[in-house]
Amino acid sequence: GDQQAALFGQTCFEAGAVKNTYGTGSFCLMNTGTTAVDSDHGLLTTVAFQLADGEVHYAIEGSIFVTGAAIEWLDNVGLIDDPTETAELARSVDSTDGVYLVPAFSGLGAPHWDGRARGTIVGMSLGTRREHVVRATLEAIAYQTRDVIEAMEADSGIEPAALRVDGGAVKNNFLCQLQADIVRTELLRPAVDETTALGAAYAAGLAVGYWESLEELRSNWRTDAEFEPSMDAKRANRQYARWNDAVERSLEWEH
Repeated sequence: GDQQAALFGQTCFEAGAVKNTYGTGSFCLMNTGTTAVDSDHGLLTTVAFQLADGEVHYAIEGSIFVTGAAIEWLDNVGLIDDPTETAELARSVDSTDGVYLVPAFSGLGAPHWDGRARGTIVGMSLGTRREHVVRATLEAIAYQTRDVIEAMEADSGIEPAALRVDGGAVKNNFLCQLQADIVRTELLRPAVDETTALGAAYAAGLAVGYWESLEELRSNWRTDAEFEPSMDAKRANRQYARWNDAVERSLEWEH
């Protein structure tokens, strides 16, 4: 229930509210209100929360196997010395110069669900440098999140007004801005990023009367930073379409 607790801690109480937690992998949940949405696009239907004497609220969830672990892989193969330098390296180039990295090191999760997919780097040339590969790795995190959010939109018919994020990777401002650009929606990073613990505390606080209502919890939630899309929409969509081409080349590699 840690992801449901994080959804609650992010005060995603209404249908259409979305949070994404970036850890070794990523877990993206959308509140679908009191309707349990059956996914036709590779997502999981789950219970979000239920208050005492209240109706059950449901969510749809997309599990991404490798996000933060891809940054760890960069360290393991000697492309970076410390995860904190990824933003600086990525900013040092204007683009990946056509390089795409699909971090399917343990297969692909939602919405592809291909356990035989494997990590793939495509588009390299003699001009490819480590900066391009590092930037491609951060972009892959953003693209995988868009994969899940597009599936959520298709299942629910709701376009999220904002994406609330938490987890270690969101300390990277470059990644946060990139994520807002690729998903094409506002990204909100909370002041308290331990949202799983916060969600459990909120639920316990409501139960004992420390807080009286969901509205009071909304008032308690604070934003640390907001990121608005700044990349040209055509460029973002073009890059994302090319990402899908790269994913196709990673599928069913292991036999």
